Amino acid sequence: MNGSGTTLSIATRMAAIDAGEWDALAGADNPFTSHAFLAAMEAGGAVGSNESDAPDAPDAPNDDDKQDGYNNNGWEPMHLLLRDANGQLLAAMPHYLKHHSYGEYIFDHGWANGFNQAGGSYYPKLLGAVPFTPATGPRLLAKDNRDDLKLALAHGMAALADQYQLSSAHINFLTETDARMLSQGDAPALNEQDVNRGRWLLRTGLQFHWHNQGFASFDDFLHSLSSRKRKNIRKERASVTAAGVTMLRLTGDAITPAHIDDFYRFYMSTIERKWGGAYLTHAVFAHLRQTMADKILLVMAELDGRIIGGALNFIGTDALYGRNWGADVDLPNLHFEACYYQAIEFAIERGLHRVEAGAQGVHKLQRGYLPVTTYSAHYIANDGFRDAVARFLKAEQRGVTAEKNHLAMTSPFKKVT
Repeated sequence: MNGSGTTLSIATRMAAIDAGEWDALAGADNPFTSHAFLAAMEAGGAVGSNESDAPDAPDAPNDDDKQDGYNNNGWEPMHLLLRDANGQLLAAMPHYLKHHSYGEYIFDHGWANGFNQAGGSYYPKLLGAVPFTPATGPRLLAKDNRDDLKLALAHGMAALADQYQLSSAHINFLTETDARMLSQGDAPALNEQDVNRGRWLLRTGLQFHWHNQGFASFDDFLHSLSSRKRKNIRKERASVTAAGVTMLRLTGDAITPAHIDDFYRFYMSTIERKWGGAYLTHAVFAHLRQTMADKILLVMAELDGRIIGGALNFIGTDALYGRNWGADVDLPNLHFEACYYQAIEFAIERGLHRVEAGAQGVHKLQRGYLPVTTYSAHYIANDGFRDAVARFLKAEQRGVTAEKNHLAMTSPFKKVT
């Protein structure tokens, strides 16, 4: 695909993309858009295929054309690369052909059901996202953060959806600035079809983040809370200590293969209890340890010399991102200690601005995590279906705003007078 001296191409493996070239666009702020993280998802078999005969490029991306054994996890890598006439990488996007909507945390199952009932085929669809990671960050990676290059990527993604007659294209957990830019329909337009490709719908959601207000210590943070919330947190932490549990915070070389074995066991126990899908493999965690251990904070709980639970976090330049957790034993308040309080202490010690504790969880509010808005952008090819989705999103956004306002009134922090 060509335009204005640039060429948009597809890479079906991160391993085929030069890591330095990709990371020069992605930057160092967000660990999830790094080449190492995305490559670990593929090398560990969570996305893509390990089949040696997997196709080099998606000639016709639909379910009927998948090779036997190819991409049985439903994620086909189709990373978008925008290069200039000299071959320099100007922009890129972590990008996939999806055969379902699992592992995205932006739920569109209702859209899929409606489209299918109307006689359409919702899947496969295009998705710009970081697999299994509900954390806001850059999705349109562009040289010098240029808007024109970002818009060219989004335009090319929509053109691919049209070319292959797909129902839709989606970009999840992108920044508010980029989401609003796409929703304003500013993509370059050469004709009526190109105008439509610039019509991205904006969707909002809620998460809970902890914000560092310059706290010098965990006690300093506690003093900013109301008396009742402060006492409750101290009580929860004391119960874990009284049970004889020691908390370990491990990063870099301190994380051993044995720790990965333990954590994977915890991860699987959580999946089994919640009847969920085990998206990540042991190989994924092993690859992450090998390639980016310095960006990992592994919080482990030790009791009587045995590791009984743990929480996996990733370290950015200004944020700590909580991702997965699990335990062998059902110990009261261990989840809160491992996932929330240890993360806050680490962020204070490192001078990080916030902790993002993952998707959902109103219970996080009383522990100092406040509601924030998340954003996604959606290109719907069919006009009638697009209008129906747009109406739904308007109503949904009113609900999200109302919920955020209500939650803000129940803030655990002291009232400012």
